[in-house]
Amino acid sequence: MDTKDEAKTNTKPATVAISGKTRQAAEQAAATWRVATVIRKTAETNIEVTLNLDEESGVAVATGIGFFDHMLNLFAKHGRFGLTVKADGDTYIDAHHTVEDVALALGQALTKALGDKKQIERYGDAWVPMDEALTQVVIDLSGRPYLVFKAELSTPLLGTFETELVEDFFQAIAMNGLMNLHVRNEYGRNTHHIIESMFKALGRALRRAVTVNEAIVGVYSTKGSLTV
Repeated sequence: MDTKDEAKTNTKPATVAISGKTRQAAEQAAATWRVATVIRKTAETNIEVTLNLDEESGVAVATGIGFFDHMLNLFAKHGRFGLTVKADGDTYIDAHHTVEDVALALGQALTKALGDKKQIERYGDAWVPMDEALTQVVIDLSGRPYLVFKAELSTPLLGTFETELVEDFFQAIAMNGLMNLHVRNEYGRNTHHIIESMFKALGRALRRAVTVNEAIVGVYSTKGSLTV
C-alpha cells in the first residue's frame, strides 16, 4: 500500500479579533495554542484532521459513516476541543480503513499539538454514564503506547458501522497518540449507549491529561521526558 503522511502545526489562529495595544499580547498568547493538522493519503483513504487542544473552535466531522461522525462529535464536545475531520475512504468495501486511518491521523495530530508536553497534567481519567451503561477511560500521555480494552459489544452493526471497529479505533489512537489507554465498560445493555459512553469518556479524560498546570516544572516525569 502506497502511503503518504503529512503533518503541520499551526501556531496561531487565522485571525485575531483584537486591535490596539492588546493585539501584540493576543498574538503572543495565540502562538502558544496547541493546534495541529495531519493529512494522510493512501490508496484506501484521503484524510485531513485538525485538532485544537486549547480552543473550542468548532467541530466539523464528515467521514461518510454516520455513527462514527456522531462519536467523533461527542469526543470533541466533551473534551472541549476544536476538531475538523474530512475523510474520503473506500466505504463501499466497509468502514474499517476509514475508521482506523482517522484514528491514526487524530493520534498523530494529538502528538504534534502536544509538542514537548511541558507542564501538562499527563494523566486523565473519566467515568461516564449513558443511561444504563457506565464506562471508565484512563489515560497516561507517557510516550509509551499501550491499549487495554474491556467491553462486550453484543450488537455487531449500528447503522452501517461495525461495532468491532471501536476497539480498532482505540488501538490506533493509542499507538499514534503515544498514550497508555485503558477503556473499561463496567456494564450496559444497549450497544449504542456503551460506545457513546466510551467516546465521551475519552474526550473528558484527554481534556484532563492535556491541561496545562503552571505548578508543574518542565515535563511531569522523573525521567525528564515523555517521548518514546
